[in-house]
Amino acid sequence: MSIATTLLARDLSRNYGSFTAVHNINLELKRGEVLGLLGPNGAGKTTTMRMLTGNLAPSTGSIEVCGVDLLTKPQEAKTHLGFLPEIPPLYQDMTVDEFLLFTAKLHHIEKRDIQTKLNEVIQRCGLNDRRRNLISTLSKGFQQRVGLAQAIIHNPDVIILDEPTVGLDPNQIREIRKLIRELGNSNSVILSTHILSEVENICDRVQIIHKGGVVFDETLAALKQQGTNLEMIFTQLTQ
Repeated sequence: MSIATTLLARDLSRNYGSFTAVHNINLELKRGEVLGLLGPNGAGKTTTMRMLTGNLAPSTGSIEVCGVDLLTKPQEAKTHLGFLPEIPPLYQDMTVDEFLLFTAKLHHIEKRDIQTKLNEVIQRCGLNDRRRNLISTLSKGFQQRVGLAQAIIHNPDVIILDEPTVGLDPNQIREIRKLIRELGNSNSVILSTHILSEVENICDRVQIIHKGGVVFDETLAALKQQGTNLEMIFTQLTQ
C-alpha cells in the first residue's frame, strides 16, 4: 500500500448461504479523494460499507486501512475509520455536547485534548447553537450533522458515509454536501448513495455497483472531459 493510499480492499466477497451479496469487489482510496459508490437498491452497497467498516466479516478478501489489516488488527485499523450509517447512531436523550463527549471517550481521545476536539467538531459541523439541545428535539438535518460529528471527532483518515442525505430537505442536502466536500480536502471519503446528482456534486471518482459487483470505475473529471453522461451510463449498466 502506498503512503497516499488510505484504504485498500481486494477481492471482497460476502455470501449468505448460496446467495452472493457481494462478489470480488476491489477498491482503492487515496488521501484527499471522495469516492462515490453508486448503485440501485439491493446492489450490495450497504453490505460493502459494513465490510469496509469492520461491522461485517467478508467471506473472502482483504481490507487494509492506512496499512493496517482490518481483519487481523480490527481495533488498530478502526482508529483510522469514521462511519456514519444510514440511520445515525445517536442517543436521543443526550444533549449534543453530552453525546459528542461520550463519543470522544469511546475513541480514547486524550483527556487533555477532548474539549479542543469537541469545540473543533462542533464548529466544523455547524452545531454551535445546538450544543445544549437534546438530540431528540433536533431536526433530521441537525441530527445528521451530529452523526457526522461523531464520525469525525477523532480525525480519522477514512470517513465512510452511507446515504447521508436521505430524508433531508433541499437546504439541508446542500449544507451536508458542502460539509462532505470540505472533509474530502483533508481526509478520504467514501459516499454510498443511489442519487446520481450527489456523486456529480461531491465526488472525485465514481464506482457503480450492480448485482454485487463493480461494473464501472472512473473519475468525474474524465467523464466530463469525454462528455459522458453519468445517468446514461448508470441506466445502461444497471437495467
